[in-house]
Amino acid sequence: MEQRYATAPEHVRGMTTAELRDRFLVDDLFVDDEIRTVYTHHDRVVLGGISPVSAPLTLPGYAEIRSDRFFEHREAGIVNVGGPGTITVDGTEHRLGHGACLYVGRGAEDVVLASDDAAGTEGPARFYLFSAPAHTSYPTTLVPAGQGTVRELGDPLTSNRRTLNQYIHEGGVQSCQVVMGVTTLHPGSMWNTMPAHTHDRRTECYLYFDLPAEARVIHIMGEPTETRHLVMADREAVISPSWSVHSGVGTAAYSFVWAMAGENKSFDDMDGFAVATMR
Repeated sequence: MEQRYATAPEHVRGMTTAELRDRFLVDDLFVDDEIRTVYTHHDRVVLGGISPVSAPLTLPGYAEIRSDRFFEHREAGIVNVGGPGTITVDGTEHRLGHGACLYVGRGAEDVVLASDDAAGTEGPARFYLFSAPAHTSYPTTLVPAGQGTVRELGDPLTSNRRTLNQYIHEGGVQSCQVVMGVTTLHPGSMWNTMPAHTHDRRTECYLYFDLPAEARVIHIMGEPTETRHLVMADREAVISPSWSVHSGVGTAAYSFVWAMAGENKSFDDMDGFAVATMR
């Protein structure tokens, strides 16, 4: 498990492109037949990429979170951004198609992830995990793709028409503090999360996916009056501290998994500002 320590806004102002990428970009989550994890000290979030190709993979415990089992004192949302697969939690099998989400509650012991047909036309499953500490247990719950709470946002005239699926949230699948969903840009729209905002009470991470191989997303981060950018490719994640803007524009339409953890679970608890004030 890779560890990344927390940063303050003033750290970003003098960072080079390489330093920004090392601190905030996670570009190597998905490697065949491996489980890759990153522990960020921002709200104690763990990001993971599980890529079962030749055989199923079992999620282990980690010394960095002082647990014999991963879910000993944690919860997680897991979204499949690859081909169809299954997640078996303590003997119960859950089938996840592309874009489906599984919430796994605190106390789960055996979690095994597998691809249906890694050599098939849809390829292997690619499971993206977002985890945070949990103080109690909620039931493990599956939400098929597109069957969460759906919100239509934006306008084609401003190139940000998008469909937002809320999966784990106050009005849907219950959790201790994880809030998670998937947003898909409509054809011809490229901007996400506009108008931009921060929320000083929680960390948010994005995983961009369904982005063509030659396309990129220009992800905006930093303080609203001191922004920086990261150029991101398909299936790359970014860590956005509570003080940071998190918005972006792509060279083609795409989807992204958004996930948050922190002080509350109110999706609309945001600190907005006028785009004209950004620098």
